Amino acid sequence: MSKKNNGIVGIIVGGGPAPGINGVISSATIEAINEGKQVVGIMGGFKSLFAGDLNCAIPLTICDVSTIHAQGGSILRTSREYPDKVKQKFKVLMSTLKHLGIANLITIGGEGTLFMATWIEREARGSISVAHVPKTIDNDIPLPGGVSTFGYQTARHRGVSIVDNIIQDAKTTGRWYFITTMGRYAGHLALGIGKAAGATITLLSEEFEANVSFKKVADILTGSIIKRLSMSRDYGVAILAEGIADKFDHDELCTYEHLEKDETGRVRLSEIQLGRILKTLVRKNLETMGIKITIVDKTIGYELRAAAPIPFDIEYTRDLGYGVVRYLLKGGTGAMIVFDEGRLKPVPFVELIDYATGKIRQRPVDLTSETYRVGREYMIRLEPSDMTGENLQRLAKATNMTPQEFKGRFKHIV
Repeated sequence: MSKKNNGIVGIIVGGGPAPGINGVISSATIEAINEGKQVVGIMGGFKSLFAGDLNCAIPLTICDVSTIHAQGGSILRTSREYPDKVKQKFKVLMSTLKHLGIANLITIGGEGTLFMATWIEREARGSISVAHVPKTIDNDIPLPGGVSTFGYQTARHRGVSIVDNIIQDAKTTGRWYFITTMGRYAGHLALGIGKAAGATITLLSEEFEANVSFKKVADILTGSIIKRLSMSRDYGVAILAEGIADKFDHDELCTYEHLEKDETGRVRLSEIQLGRILKTLVRKNLETMGIKITIVDKTIGYELRAAAPIPFDIEYTRDLGYGVVRYLLKGGTGAMIVFDEGRLKPVPFVELIDYATGKIRQRPVDLTSETYRVGREYMIRLEPSDMTGENLQRLAKATNMTPQEFKGRFKHIV
């Protein structure tokens, strides 16, 4: 690496909040200042740069950031922007960076921010060095060695605490809960919470093909409830990854929900009442069998994004903030910074792009992995073995059906 770009170090945050953002800002700022560099934070994310706001860059000092690493949220805030505006105003963004005198840019964010980082680095043609720190509670960026993105561990930890309490409530009151968690493209958070909390069943978007019917998903949940009843248990908790909603046919989904879109033009999956829709369908299924079960729907997500980070993410983000500055000041550019087995590792942007789509590659849950297999083994849901013998007899009795009627009704989900 050549020694270059000794100018101002800029830090910008994009996308949704995630626990640990302030830890990266803190350690990056301290390391850069200790190396004699001036640091500015860009308030309001990329939206401020697209607007050409030269007042968006605020000087950061060690005093400003020395104690923020344990705080949730982002002292620089964050934002998203519509893709069409990105194309229209990208030259404004580049001009704003130039006028601010930024020679080293640290981007903190998920796959959308990573895409912006690759674009800036390409268009800068060496005038701005760019390095990215991966951040998302969805854990969907392909880091080496299966390392989690920062924010995921805290979100899982906080989510498990909530679900633990709900499981006790379900057991105490004899009811079911359908809990939707965040995860647009990947179900890592849902699976992690479900496994750690011991949820009855966890459903991921990766399990379904595009345009899956509501009936199939509702039947899987119905089957889980019936199987629990056949075990003399009238309660349970189902964890649902919000990305399932994106697998439904949108015309069918529109019959249940008004679809709102975020700043990037994507459907706001977190606003879709997935649990409520499925609760209504499952309850109707059960009523046809003479079964009455109270089902409560709940969504957990926004309360996880800006939570105070747990020690894992505090330490992790301090490593990443230090590492990204060391990489840039040694002349590095065009890479995502990760720590793999305790060592700083830059992953070049070119290795992260899916050239078939032109987008950043994602990391969905691998349904063939042992991580998923273990979670799946401990779920209570209908299996092929439930379609024969004593299991079938017991399940049919719980639904007031004959064994053949039960098998005809549910064999399509096993």
